[in-house]
Amino acid sequence: MNMKRLIIGSLAGLAGLAGGAQAQVTPDEAKQLGSTLTQLGAVKAGNKEGTIPAYTGGLQKAPAGFKAGSGVWADPFKDEAPILRIDAKNYQQHADKLSDGQKELFKKHPGFYMDVYPTHRTAAVPERVLAKTVRNATTCKTAKGGLAVDQACRGGIPFPIAKTGNEMMWNQQLRYKADTTTRSSRSWVVDASGKAVMTSQQQTFEETPYYHEDLDGRDEQMYWRTYSVNSAPIRKAGEVTGLMDFLDPTQKPRRAWSYAPGQRRIKLAPEFSYDTPVASMGGVTLFDELFVFSGQMDRFDFKLVGKKEMYVPYNAYKLYFGCGVEEQFKEKYPNPACWRWELHRMWVVEATLKQGFRHAYATRTYYIDEDSYGAMLYDAYDRSGQLYRSIFNSMIQLYDVDAPYIVKNVIFDFNKGMYALVNDALIGGYGVVTKPRSNRDLNPETIVAKETAR
Repeated sequence: MNMKRLIIGSLAGLAGLAGGAQAQVTPDEAKQLGSTLTQLGAVKAGNKEGTIPAYTGGLQKAPAGFKAGSGVWADPFKDEAPILRIDAKNYQQHADKLSDGQKELFKKHPGFYMDVYPTHRTAAVPERVLAKTVRNATTCKTAKGGLAVDQACRGGIPFPIAKTGNEMMWNQQLRYKADTTTRSSRSWVVDASGKAVMTSQQQTFEETPYYHEDLDGRDEQMYWRTYSVNSAPIRKAGEVTGLMDFLDPTQKPRRAWSYAPGQRRIKLAPEFSYDTPVASMGGVTLFDELFVFSGQMDRFDFKLVGKKEMYVPYNAYKLYFGCGVEEQFKEKYPNPACWRWELHRMWVVEATLKQGFRHAYATRTYYIDEDSYGAMLYDAYDRSGQLYRSIFNSMIQLYDVDAPYIVKNVIFDFNKGMYALVNDALIGGYGVVTKPRSNRDLNPETIVAKETAR
């Protein structure tokens, strides 16, 4: 399948923009924010068919049954019924709103289906983030051919009126997803025979220093920091890994580290990047596919193609909290009964491997939500143009803290006939939004000493 066969919407005129060029937004263009565009840069109006509603501020009120701090967010749409079922018999009628990965599942597996529900534009972020985003529209810039972002952009989405592929990918990497979170989760791989195997059970801490402007001592170049502690399977128990990413990765590349109990020492892990397979996820995904994309953009040319209406896994509270472990898996694909699909507008970014660079993929396509900047669908292709892997990344709104949360995803490896379910919650919920920790507490030596003492 060729990713060039995209049906692009009304903004297809963006296709000629080069991914590495530095764009400029004029004051007149910026006046759209808060009028025809939301303050984050999405089209405020709905579509002409009425199947996508106008944006009215997102979901900021907790539904009945929500208990703050429980790690479980109650489903505000639990009583809704599907308005459409897409399956192997009718998917071609909806092909213009499907990714190549979705279409591949319909072709290969007649039992796969997608239940489509009414669209709710629930994504919302704090007022402080909106204000800084509007400021960034005319002041934020990329540098070094789009590979770096000015640290003065901190506190808001850098490019609410993005004009290049690199700018859109920076929006994806710097999107707001709560300042600091912890979660307990598992990852599963379902092999070609249909057997599900848990490849990791982890406790994860994640923070976004890009939004910690009021904390002393934070490196202003650092925008993301996370570490995970493995508790299962037994052969991986006690392993700890950490990642830190920076606004100018050409000057400060990803700092990755690991600790293995058998070696009893912390070591740097520069291999935790690009197309290195992630061992804790059974090798079905790569390090630069974490959260669909993370890390440096120097090996690919990123092109902002335009915007397209797509069926994406949105307001997926049932998937996060309503389906037990055994319910979630079918032999060749996750249980469709656990998934909720909605029609939303996605930015489309095409990535092409630069000449002279090495990577497992030759081309990639990212579908990025206009309301949250989370990447929700993704297709990757090999050098012969064949579909290699696809990701479906699901969203819920953490309505008590105004944060779009897009972490639970499924990855399909079409070459091996396998798939992985990543960031499945442990019984009792995901975790909580927490206060930032001190730099001292987030030092690798302190982390290991604390975690191994338990």
